[in-house]
Amino acid sequence: MYTLLTPQRSIARPPAERILRIVKPTLFVVCLLPFVLLLLQSLDGSIGPNPVQAITHATGDWALRMLLITLAVTPLRRVTGWAWLIRLRRMLGLFAFFYAALHFCTYLWLDQFFDWAAIVEDIAKRPYITVGFAALVLMTPLAVTSTKAWLRRLGPRWKRLHQLVYPIAILGVLHYLWLVKADLLEPGIYAAILTALLLVRVPFGRLRERITGWRGFAATS
Repeated sequence: MYTLLTPQRSIARPPAERILRIVKPTLFVVCLLPFVLLLLQSLDGSIGPNPVQAITHATGDWALRMLLITLAVTPLRRVTGWAWLIRLRRMLGLFAFFYAALHFCTYLWLDQFFDWAAIVEDIAKRPYITVGFAALVLMTPLAVTSTKAWLRRLGPRWKRLHQLVYPIAILGVLHYLWLVKADLLEPGIYAAILTALLLVRVPFGRLRERITGWRGFAATS
């Protein structure tokens, strides 16, 4: 008896897809973990003597951290060659907006109790609140247009719009620097990280080509 052997169609996923199936849900849980821990600490009373201040600082810190991690995706992709990292950038950016919105809602609700006159006065008179509020306002259209449908709808304008992430990050660091009056170590670290992430985006390609050309000319002369 002869058995007819037919080649089986490969159903294996591409390596990037297999990696993302593990990395994306894991990253989602990791990014959500600070919020869950903060919620649990608030419920069991272990958050400290000043819960409002603790929540405000924690959500602000994580908003800035997520923003810097989002900016780090492109340089990390260039260094590692892992193109799939770009597909994590939207999630990280949305988590940055999530924590920034929580940060503002804490101020709006738990700190000011929706006293709109006091809130408007704060935004107008306190520079660190002014730049922080400006950063949140600029982040909002980026969060709204982060979907593939908006990418298709806006076309080339989508990329120009999402370049607002750079001034947003600068405003976020300024917000922290102007908020802190004594210990500038932590906001200084964030400022240094942001400076490095912006500098690696400077187009050094032409300079690098010229240096390579000079070396080649020196070697043959």
